[in-house]
Amino acid sequence: MNMEFNLSRLDLMIVIVYFVGIIIWGLVHSSRKSAEDYFLGGRGMKWPLVGLSMFAMVVSSSALVGWAGDAYSTGISVFNYAISGAIIVIIFTLVFFLPFYINNKIYTLPEFLEGRYDVKSRFYFSGLSLISYTFLDASITLYAGALMLKMIFPSMEIWQLVIGLAIIAASYTIIGGLSSVMWADLLQALLLITGSCVLTFTAFKSAGGWNHIMEQTPEGMLSLVRPAGDPSVPWPALIFSLPLLGFYFWGISQTMVQRTLSAKNLNHGRWGNLFAAGLNFVIFFVMVLPGIAGRVLFPDLENANMIYPMLVFKLLPVGLIGLVLAGFLAALTSTLSAILNSASTLFTMDIALKINPALSGKKKVLVGNIAGVAIVAVAALWAPNVGKFDSIVKYFQELLSYLTPPIVTLFVLGLFWKRANARGAFAGLVAGFLMAAFLIFFKDLSPLKNIHFLYAAPIVFSITALVVVAVSLLTPTETDENRLKYVWTRKVFRQETVELQGVAWYKNFRILSIILLAITLIFFIIWR
Repeated sequence: MNMEFNLSRLDLMIVIVYFVGIIIWGLVHSSRKSAEDYFLGGRGMKWPLVGLSMFAMVVSSSALVGWAGDAYSTGISVFNYAISGAIIVIIFTLVFFLPFYINNKIYTLPEFLEGRYDVKSRFYFSGLSLISYTFLDASITLYAGALMLKMIFPSMEIWQLVIGLAIIAASYTIIGGLSSVMWADLLQALLLITGSCVLTFTAFKSAGGWNHIMEQTPEGMLSLVRPAGDPSVPWPALIFSLPLLGFYFWGISQTMVQRTLSAKNLNHGRWGNLFAAGLNFVIFFVMVLPGIAGRVLFPDLENANMIYPMLVFKLLPVGLIGLVLAGFLAALTSTLSAILNSASTLFTMDIALKINPALSGKKKVLVGNIAGVAIVAVAALWAPNVGKFDSIVKYFQELLSYLTPPIVTLFVLGLFWKRANARGAFAGLVAGFLMAAFLIFFKDLSPLKNIHFLYAAPIVFSITALVVVAVSLLTPTETDENRLKYVWTRKVFRQETVELQGVAWYKNFRILSIILLAITLIFFIIWR
C-alpha cells in the first residue's frame, strides 16, 4: 500500500498559516521581565489555561499516532493509561501534593526533593530529567513529527524536517518562556480537539456508523479489563503499575507540573488539574475509537501506527486535511515547547543557580535561553538516530517503568512518612538505579526475561521503598524543622476542611473530585 500522500495547495497554505500564526501568538504573549515571569508565567495563570495546557502536553504527536495505533492492534485497553494512569492519579496529586508544591513556591520538582531530603536527591532527579528530555522525549517527538511530514514531502531528508520542526517550536518557547508556551497551548489544544472531532466523525461515517463498527470489532478489543497475560495492558497493571507511572508523569514530571506551578493560587491549580483530568475522556472518543473504526476501513495494515495518517489522507477532503494536519503539528509543537521550557528551567534553577547563587533575574533568563538552544540543538542532532535504534521508541515506556519508580518512592514516602531521611533517600536512589540498570541490560539473561515491563514498575518501587525505610530507621532522625514543611499531616486536612466550609459545590475541589471519580467508575463499568 502506498504510504506517500499528496498535500493540496490549500492544505499546505492552512499549515503554513498555522505555523506563522502560532509563532506570532506565542511571541505576543511572551513574558520575560523576571525569572518568575519567564519560567512560571508570573504565577498568574487561571484554571482553564492550566488545564488546556496540560491536555496539550499529554497529547503529543507520537501519542496521537500511538493511541489510534494501539487501539487498531490491541483494542481500547490502551485507554487504561488515561484512567488508572491519569484521572485517578491527578485527583490523588491535587489533593495531597499540590498544596506543598504551590505553597512552598518551588520552581522545579527536584527542588521539592532538596527541601525534603538533600541536594544529592535534587541533582539526581534533575540530571535524570535533563537526559530523558533531551535524548528521549524531545528527540522522539521530533522524529515522530518528521516521519509524518516525510510522507508529505518525500524529497526532503529526515534531518531537514527535524531541524525545521525544532526551529518552529524553539522560536517562541526560548524567547517567550512559559507564558508563550501556555498561550500557544490554548490555541493548539482547541485546534487539536476540533481536528480530532472532524476526523472521528468522518471515520465513523465512512465505516458504516457506530453499530456496524461495534459489530465488526472482536468483543475482547472493546474491553478495558484484559487477562493477566495480555501483552498490551494486563489487568493487574491497572492497580499496581499504571498509578506509579501515571504519578510520575502527572504528579512529579517537570513538564506537566510546571503548568500547575504557574497557577495564580492553589484553587486555580486544582481546578486546572480537574479540567485536564476530565479532558482525558476526549482522548477516548476522538483518538482511541478512530483506531477501532480504522480496523473496519483498513483491516490489513502491516504497521498499526499508520492508521492515523491513513484516516487523515484517505478520508478527509481538501481543506480538512490541512486542519487536521495542523492539529497534529500543534500536538507536536506543544509537547516540544513544554519539554524545552521545562529542561531550561531545570538547568537554570537546579544547576546554574547552584554553581552561581548570585545570578540576577535577567541572567537567569539568559541562562535559560542558552540552555534551551543547546538542548533543542542536541535533541535535533540526535533525533535522526532514533530510526536506527527502534528499541528506543519501542521500549520508551519500558525504560520509564524501570527508571522512574525510585523517584516516585522518594516523593510518596517523603510526603507521608516524616521519618524518611536524606541517607535513606540516597540509598534508595542507588538501589533503584542498580535495579533499573539490571532490568535494562540483563533482563533477558535473568528469570525476569518474560515478565511484562508493567509488572517491573511495582517491583522496583517496592525494593526502593524497603531500602529507604531500612536505612532511615538505621540512621539518626533528622531534626531540621524546615523539612516538616514538605510532610503531610492531619492538620493539613483539618485546615482545608475549615476553609471549604460554605464554598459552593462547583468550587469545592473535593466534591468535584468525587463527581469525576463517579463518572470514571461509570465509564469503566460500561467498557469493562
